[in-house]
Amino acid sequence: MAKEGRPRLGSITDALTQAAGTGAKGLPPVERWDPPFCGDLDMRIAADGTWFYLKTPIGRPALVKLFASVLKREGDKYFLVTPVEKCGIAVDDAPFLAVELQVQQTSAGRVLHFRTNVDDWVACGPEHPLRFEPEAGTGGLKPYLHVRRDLWAKVTRALFFDLVELGEEREVDGKAMFGVASMGVFFAMAPADQVRDLA
Repeated sequence: MAKEGRPRLGSITDALTQAAGTGAKGLPPVERWDPPFCGDLDMRIAADGTWFYLKTPIGRPALVKLFASVLKREGDKYFLVTPVEKCGIAVDDAPFLAVELQVQQTSAGRVLHFRTNVDDWVACGPEHPLRFEPEAGTGGLKPYLHVRRDLWAKVTRALFFDLVELGEEREVDGKAMFGVASMGVFFAMAPADQVRDLA
């Protein structure tokens, strides 16, 4: 049974729908909103990118996109934010998943474009870097892409293999590193002598 005073998903949805009806385009300016904390929702984003409410998957992609548009991170905690309330949610790993990769060759070099599971396209580069973290127990790596507002997308295993295929060796601070470049920025994955262990 829900605790008395626990925020209702319906109230958040109503507030977001009303805000969307104002005709404003683009993402809501959640960085400018500072409403009071209203408690935690029984909502979770699983490691595979699935959103759950009351332990049931949210089956409407449009609703997931709506919630994703007002997701905010403060430290290690995640919140859904409207102009009038802020509600905590649980995130197992990263809030988004990078599920598609398009490689663009430009006069300035290669650009890696990623699509997230909520259909945001992100061009990897100085403002949207890749980072690679050790994967516990496997010796492998987990790649992440910065999406916005300190929110990251975990890159799927299939796309990670694509990144390895696109990778190259460069010297970084006097050490041979293996990584991938986009928008003129080199994102190091691991020491070059460990490349065979990446996958």
